[in-house]
Amino acid sequence: MNKKGTLFVITGPSGAGKGTVLKQVIQSLEGLYFSVSATTRKPREGEVDGVHYHFLTKERFEELIEKDRFLEYARYAENYYGTPLDPVEEHLEQGHDVILEIELQGALQVKKRLPKAVLVFIAPPSFEELENRLRGRGTETEEVICKRLAIARQECANMDEFRFIVVNDKVEDAADRLRAIILSCRCLRENLGFTLN
Repeated sequence: MNKKGTLFVITGPSGAGKGTVLKQVIQSLEGLYFSVSATTRKPREGEVDGVHYHFLTKERFEELIEKDRFLEYARYAENYYGTPLDPVEEHLEQGHDVILEIELQGALQVKKRLPKAVLVFIAPPSFEELENRLRGRGTETEEVICKRLAIARQECANMDEFRFIVVNDKVEDAADRLRAIILSCRCLRENLGFTLN
């Protein structure tokens, strides 16, 4: 009997290193599908449709909202962002584990819609380190950094909504912890026939 896959929802503040940790995990585990978000914003230089985002018109995005074909969605700065439902459902039905890397509000929307999803919060070791990482990028203004830090404090205040918290003190260690969470969930599902919820 084909067992359904597990949906893993990964979030955390900007600068916590979610993408870097996930890249290591996805490269080292088979049977993972990384969900590509959809957006109405224009592609940036070097971005490829279907790889970085599914780039949709505003009309098409709103049509899919009407048909309830997003697992979660939000509107930021006049653009929509969301997780298309169909590919996530297809991969779960095929027994693949699905990874979503999304913002906090989207993660909480998914939790309501799919309570069996496994929510993982990637946290910085401290706010001082988070600030150092944001400043170390050298790509954002002081105003943007201050906004990101304020948002990070709000996001960290919601950590108790998540089943797992992975502190990204060192990327390799954080990747090991996230990999262990995924493998443990697989073990429960495959050997005992149940999932966390």
